[in-house]
Amino acid sequence: MTRPHVSFFHSPQTRSAGTRALLEELAADYELHLLDLKAGQQRQPEYLAINPMGKVPAILHGDALITEQPAVFIYLADLYPEAGLAPPIGDPLRGPYLRWLVFYGSSFEPAVVDKSMQREASSLALSPYGDFDTMLKTLVDQLERGPYLLGERFSAADVLWGTALNWTTMFKLVPELPVIRAYIDRVLARPAMQRAAALDIALVAAQGA
Repeated sequence: MTRPHVSFFHSPQTRSAGTRALLEELAADYELHLLDLKAGQQRQPEYLAINPMGKVPAILHGDALITEQPAVFIYLADLYPEAGLAPPIGDPLRGPYLRWLVFYGSSFEPAVVDKSMQREASSLALSPYGDFDTMLKTLVDQLERGPYLLGERFSAADVLWGTALNWTTMFKLVPELPVIRAYIDRVLARPAMQRAAALDIALVAAQGA
């Protein structure tokens, strides 16, 4: 059976680095389309015809366009089930798996963006994440059950969170608590994660040249 082929629109040192790591974890068949954000390629008509938001990552699989990081992760991990990175429907872990993928976009990112902009969260009734401390405690409590978000089972959710926490702790947007540091190190030590990081380092060097 022919493995699915996808087109991946990417720029290193952005959110799409996590998607590249996932593609490597999945041993996916993908074609890389590199965008130079500093040159504004994401705002050119050619790319806006693909993703009108002008953001990365974006994935094309046949005629299906997938954007938004959690949706990209859900789609890709289901597209390559043989990798075992997505509990299937009917698996008791499917619900928790989806919960943590969506929690990233619906609670974590808005909270981190508000913090980075030094904005006060709106009232609890209006804020998508409530308050930063509660959001972070919810995540940390789950990480303490470890070693991964689904316990012993490594999943696409860990690829997302490992890369996201690595960046946000690096920029001091999330405190580098011992449990967070240990989780990041555990995820980033995986061969596919290291391979993706090396590929992006090479891209950055080539763009700089």
